[in-house]
Amino acid sequence: MIMKIKALHITIFCLLLSFVIKPMAISGQAVNPYTIQGDEVVFVLDVRRYAETLLSKDADQVDFADLKIHEVAIAGQFNNWNRNGWKMEKKGEFIFELRKKLEAFTDPFPIEFKYIINGKFVAHTNSTNPDSRQFKDDFLEEVYNLDLSVIEVHDRGKVIFRLNGFQSAGEVILTGNFNGWDERAIKMKRDTDGWHLRADLPPGRYEYKFIIDGKWSHDPEAKENVYNEHGTLNSVLKVTVPVTFTLKGFPNARNVILTGSFVEWNEGKLKMSLVNGVWQTTIPLHGGKHHYKYIIDGQWYTDPSNPLVENDGYGNMNSVLFVK
Repeated sequence: MIMKIKALHITIFCLLLSFVIKPMAISGQAVNPYTIQGDEVVFVLDVRRYAETLLSKDADQVDFADLKIHEVAIAGQFNNWNRNGWKMEKKGEFIFELRKKLEAFTDPFPIEFKYIINGKFVAHTNSTNPDSRQFKDDFLEEVYNLDLSVIEVHDRGKVIFRLNGFQSAGEVILTGNFNGWDERAIKMKRDTDGWHLRADLPPGRYEYKFIIDGKWSHDPEAKENVYNEHGTLNSVLKVTVPVTFTLKGFPNARNVILTGSFVEWNEGKLKMSLVNGVWQTTIPLHGGKHHYKYIIDGQWYTDPSNPLVENDGYGNMNSVLFVK
């Protein structure tokens, strides 16, 4: 498989200032469905707003006491769209709350999720498309079809998927977590060497497979494959973009090194350069969450310009960067 990605330039930013959340509009006011508080993501639902917004035009005909909302959970990519979701705690007559450590989330913000009301109803958080519906066994199919496709297929796509051989096959489907593992949506094109498809994907780590005349197969030419829950292999694709790290305030330092989860905390691989009093370096990173620190003349520091930090479980605080 050959992957071609157009270079982009992204300057590192403070996450707390860059979260763009899809709010619920309540009586003309925007209400964020979650906030970041320290190292926690805090979800809050006022069920009165559920009645006003998520029930949309029927809300004025519903007596709140008749709603009988006794349980609220949330489901999203972060918990594999589990139909039971993460249970929220009732904090008052109308308020439900859930607190989760930032470490529970691996995808870039803003995050997409749905409320599950009383274990029976799926409620969107996006007020531009209010919806509440009862789900049955097709819950996951409904959720994936609505929310999870991030791949854009077109002839000028920067990412090329290729499967050599199999010229006698009647049909080859590309599927992966970039489209909710849809078994029908993306048909590959036949060529003289086999099959190919061009597409664009946001930066991220993706798992995918080919379906060749109904038979699932990993990519035999992928650089990385991982086992899935069925005991078979998924192929891995990492879409990266250049990310520039900048460190101000240490113009007299002799040696500055960037380290992090993206280099397995190597202490000498990424040496930064001093340019006009600012230390900087640019590296390719795939989308998602990364931890990092600066080593300044042998001393380890979190990023002073990024207030988002996370405990590594051993008493050490690391800066957190989401790439998207």
